[in-house]
Amino acid sequence: MTETSPNPKFTPPVVESNVDQQALTGQLRRKEGSWVEWGQACATLQKCGKNSGEIFEDTGFEPVQQNQVIVASQVYQSMVKGETSEKVRSHFWQKGSDILYELRILTQPLRVAAAALILEYNLDADEARNIARALKDFSLLRGIESGFSTDAGDMVAYYFAKLARQQKDIQERSRLIAKGLKFVKSAAARSELEQLLTDFTVSSPKTAPRLPVYRLEESEELPCIMPVVGRLPLNREDLQAVRWCEAIEPFGMIKFTGSGASLALPGWQVVRNSEDPVVILCPSDQLPTPLPGCQVEEVVAVIDRAARTWQADSYFLVEVEGQLELQWFEEKPEAPLLGRVVLILRPKRIVDENQMTDIWQVEE
Repeated sequence: MTETSPNPKFTPPVVESNVDQQALTGQLRRKEGSWVEWGQACATLQKCGKNSGEIFEDTGFEPVQQNQVIVASQVYQSMVKGETSEKVRSHFWQKGSDILYELRILTQPLRVAAAALILEYNLDADEARNIARALKDFSLLRGIESGFSTDAGDMVAYYFAKLARQQKDIQERSRLIAKGLKFVKSAAARSELEQLLTDFTVSSPKTAPRLPVYRLEESEELPCIMPVVGRLPLNREDLQAVRWCEAIEPFGMIKFTGSGASLALPGWQVVRNSEDPVVILCPSDQLPTPLPGCQVEEVVAVIDRAARTWQADSYFLVEVEGQLELQWFEEKPEAPLLGRVVLILRPKRIVDENQMTDIWQVEE
């Protein structure tokens, strides 16, 4: 990485039609500037129409790395808008994209608190993931737990205390308590943790339900959508009035020249039973529960907007600081539920995409 002077006042440039794509590509190829600028450059090139594969060919930034620096730079920018100290801003301007990437699940105030805590204890990306999960879980509680404050250190201590209570193995239980004592700030929270050293009562953890994940497997299940001109008799004007549309892979989503888009799904019963289904596209690493396998892929989340009654065995769509998120709640939340997750659809695996266009191979 090329060393640059910290720029805590960094403001992302406005994407314009006349953006110098060659300059951004050269900056990425030579790895000039901070990783924050790399993330902004990748995001700008994508907004200009380049896909991650083209950017990789031009710059050497692999798609996974592009996603990391883009998301992490957005986290950094939100921290700059918050009450982040100059020390924290300067540190993460130079390095730490893998760490800030883990904070993507947090709100802006929690990102600020988490970054300061991570820098204070010099934590790595794996430990940052635990910090983010701890702060996220604590923020979803309906009230402040007895003995624990809203200080970031106490939030993390509560997380490890909760894990310790669920652990039967004495050695592992002690390890988790020690981790909590490492971060705890208030005397009351420290007392709660120390009591666990002599109280060996085990509380059974509540297990999150499995996401309703489907994957397209058969070629016949892949949707094929075409615009309808109408019923004969028709004239030339009728033909030309049909809006141009383009199928966007991997799900065959249709984007019109005007506003709006459509997506065709197989008529599974779980889809037909939904009263008011809508579709949300999202990367698989932004789901509340990780999917099997380490490769990040775009998935479709079908949400029934009419199903807003809390159920312990379902995931729901909620709004957190103006952003929509999919979450699971152990107990009925205070925040309004915007819809229930009906299914998560993964794209079909295609071993050889060329075979899809070779008629003789398909017929065989």
